[in-house]
Amino acid sequence: MKVGTDGVLLGAWADCLGKDVLDIGTGTGLISMMLAQRFPQSQIDAIEIDENAYYQAKENFENAPFQNRLSIYFTSLQTYKTDKKYDLIVSNPPFFTVNDLNEFDARKQARQEETLTFSDLLKKTALLLNKDGLASFIIPHDRMLEFCAIAAENALKVSKTTQIKGNETSPIKRVLLEFSFEEKEIKENLLTIEVERHQYTEDYINLTKDFYLKM
Repeated sequence: MKVGTDGVLLGAWADCLGKDVLDIGTGTGLISMMLAQRFPQSQIDAIEIDENAYYQAKENFENAPFQNRLSIYFTSLQTYKTDKKYDLIVSNPPFFTVNDLNEFDARKQARQEETLTFSDLLKKTALLLNKDGLASFIIPHDRMLEFCAIAAENALKVSKTTQIKGNETSPIKRVLLEFSFEEKEIKENLLTIEVERHQYTEDYINLTKDFYLKM
């Protein structure tokens, strides 16, 4: 469960208008720690189904300067129980199906749609989200229409999108999506990550510079 660009993008991009945050499938805990850094008022609950990732995130949380605002639970989203309603829910969810279940490792499980389907993710998000809350995700661009349709079935409406390109000539591969229960004018933009290999665009630097030792 290495740090990936998708997680960095989501952690730097998601907005939090309240205090209580849920990070679904936290992996190493990257997104939770980024949000704790950005929002000093936040109290963050993270859940993780992979045992090794859970212990890695737990160790990372215990060594973070904001450890008193980070909690982690070894559970699936489907079995997670709480009385809370969250002001922000974030997830970098599974995004492909592994055909042979005998041949998948932790990184594949993180993308394993039989572990957490988009339908399960969005249904539980709608149940756990505060009426004024926001839910933010990063998914493959080619799954955007499907994802938004499932969200709409659960009364979640798109409020902000950012389409992601690796460089100027590459196709759009990812999209950041924000949802709420309220009908809003949708804010849309495009973000290109690199000018050339390891040379980042000004937009990407401005979004993520607070989280890199060298940028």
